Amino acid sequence: MQSTERQTRYRWTYLWAGALVALAGFVLLAVALASAQAWAEASSTLGLCLLGWGSLAQLLNAVLLVPQPSAETPLHTGLLLAGTAVWLAGWGLIAAGIRRAPESSQGPSPAAGAPLYPRLARYQDFYWGTLLAYGGGFLLAEAVILLLQTVLAGGASPSDLVAGAAKRAGGMEPPGAFAIALAAGAMVAFLAGFIGASRARRLSLPEATIGVLYLGLPIPIVLTLMERIPELQLALGYHLHQVTYVAGLLGRPELGYWLVFAFLVLALVLGVNTGFVAAGSGRVDVKMGFELFVARRHVEVFRPSLLLGTLAVLMLGIIPPLLIYFIIRSAEASVERTRIRKLGLADPLAAASDLHRLKQHEQSPTMMMTALSVGGVGVGVMALIITLSVMSGFEAELQRKILGTNAHAVVSKYAGDMTEFQQVMEDVRKVPGVVGQTPFIINQVMIVSEGNVNGVVIKGIDPDTVGEVADLPKNLLDGATLDALSHPEKVAPRSHPEEGGHPPTEESKAPVALPGIIVGRELAASLRVKVGDQVSVVSPMGTEVGVSMPTPKSRGFRVVAIFYAGMNEYDSKFVYIHLEEAQDFFDVKGATGIELKVADIDEARNISSQVTKALGGYPYRARDWGAMNRTLFSALRLQKLVMGIILSIIIIVAAGLIVATVVMLVLEKRKEISVLKALGVPDGGIVKIFLAEGLQIGVAGGFLGLLSGLSWCVFIEKVGIKLDAAVYFMPELPVRIEPVQTVLAVVIAVLVTYLASIYPALKASSVEPVEGLKAE
Repeated sequence: MQSTERQTRYRWTYLWAGALVALAGFVLLAVALASAQAWAEASSTLGLCLLGWGSLAQLLNAVLLVPQPSAETPLHTGLLLAGTAVWLAGWGLIAAGIRRAPESSQGPSPAAGAPLYPRLARYQDFYWGTLLAYGGGFLLAEAVILLLQTVLAGGASPSDLVAGAAKRAGGMEPPGAFAIALAAGAMVAFLAGFIGASRARRLSLPEATIGVLYLGLPIPIVLTLMERIPELQLALGYHLHQVTYVAGLLGRPELGYWLVFAFLVLALVLGVNTGFVAAGSGRVDVKMGFELFVARRHVEVFRPSLLLGTLAVLMLGIIPPLLIYFIIRSAEASVERTRIRKLGLADPLAAASDLHRLKQHEQSPTMMMTALSVGGVGVGVMALIITLSVMSGFEAELQRKILGTNAHAVVSKYAGDMTEFQQVMEDVRKVPGVVGQTPFIINQVMIVSEGNVNGVVIKGIDPDTVGEVADLPKNLLDGATLDALSHPEKVAPRSHPEEGGHPPTEESKAPVALPGIIVGRELAASLRVKVGDQVSVVSPMGTEVGVSMPTPKSRGFRVVAIFYAGMNEYDSKFVYIHLEEAQDFFDVKGATGIELKVADIDEARNISSQVTKALGGYPYRARDWGAMNRTLFSALRLQKLVMGIILSIIIIVAAGLIVATVVMLVLEKRKEISVLKALGVPDGGIVKIFLAEGLQIGVAGGFLGLLSGLSWCVFIEKVGIKLDAAVYFMPELPVRIEPVQTVLAVVIAVLVTYLASIYPALKASSVEPVEGLKAE
């Protein structure tokens, strides 16, 4: 078989035989490695076969890659050599089956010696300088991200990084530093693609692919392996702790590394395409006036009827606007055709002219495809904005409830209780940014009422200072106050034993009032208690000496208040007692730790580091709310990211419509393209025209999706969608519009439409004037 285009002959007998022989060799090698139990040692090496520089690494370490034989797992050297030989023989047969076709025996054509077509004459199959620009620029972009993230978030200078003495505090917040580092890295990748494509005057996809695979993959691969190989973690973990922290915010650090890699690839592709468009004609030409004028005349995206109709579909759904549209158009067409019919009876020529004009106003297939493309992009942007806003509302509401019940940061010791908590509080008070603090004791106990038992978390608090840190005083029901913990005698028992209440206990018979306890609303309902009822707290940790054996410590308490935090996890699992009662009950001389409230929750991590430094480090430590709830918020961020990626598929589907629309435009305008090229418009100018057409669709769809998405978010926020508070811990669907992610949704839509327009634009630029005008 001979290919006319590549002049290559394929001998399929050799190809099939070589493939079978190579498969047999692979089976022999697999049997040899399995019998020697060497898969673990060989897997990393076999993985390097996927990359070109992996073969070089295998060659340099060939001796070390052969497992040493042992008594337990002897290596079948003969089987290994036989498998290698059969494997190589199979690939030899495959190579023998591919041959170049013999040269034609015919003599030279009549055009021999004539000047070659200019585009073909200056063609070069590979540019080493472009490869260096693509690969080196991509590698530099990754290095810039790592360096800037470490410097900005760690507060270290480059000299500190080289010396390995980076500071652990004093820099920017890691997410903010990551945003700056990512923007700088993307700019470097974009400039690398622009310079490489400008030099080659073409897209140079082979150079871009090789550059990314050979120079761009090593860093994300090393970062991914760092999470699994302890040696790499010890060698690089200290220097890259700020990078691993930001990646860990998603819960899966390796996912963060590869998302950044994909983003840099996108920046490189945009730079390559922009460089080709701007300098594809041999000189830098960034003017777009003429191309935008032609593009606007081609597609007419910004027609009021199209924009208003698409907006109506997005706001009201597809059925009502389309019904109204078809009714109005049908009525207009009927009235117009009736008028033309009456005109035809008097003047047939005028009637034919009006009928022709009526048909011209009907939408062409290309215009219909344009409308569908704009609507598809608008639907994708609208869905993305609504979903991300609702998920951000859930995250913000969850964060508010967690921070309302818990502290922004907690100071504790690595082991043992904090007997010197008063002095620690004096030292912490001097740290800038700390606006409140309170000591606490926390433990797990069982709480018992009449016939009901629950396992709960009991927390000893200081009523005078707990309001500076938590919202517990605001969450008390029926006007109760924390003063009841200090003076439980002011809360009268709800019922007396003689009246059928709880059975008498030693505490109830005593003249001293029982200590107070505050329980959650869900827990009170589970225990069937109200304010004034008596409960017993049983601690299996502390024991008392009984008649024959140690028994769990038990003490009676009186319910002095009920709180409602709005989260079932807290309302059903937390109880509060006075700090002094907790010290006496658990035999603690001080406190478990100190809860802190900071002025800015986004600075909680840095303030926690400053608190640890002010206390002299070990044995003290300070953890912020993000670290204490890292798993929960990482899951929420990962869920938001996955939902964003899934919903972006809608935009990708719309991008397929854009490809079809622009391809149809290319087919319709072949004559116009040929005329423009005959008049001297370069290939880059043609590419600009059709890229502008795709961008117009993306901008129009993004704008309509933004407007409709924000409108729906405001509607949901004002009107409200009721939820079951027992299930979702909130009465209605929350919405939080974040400007960054809203703008990002529109930017994604515009970028996707831009990328979708590249292929049709390149096909349009390849139309030759002679071919386009030949059939005219």
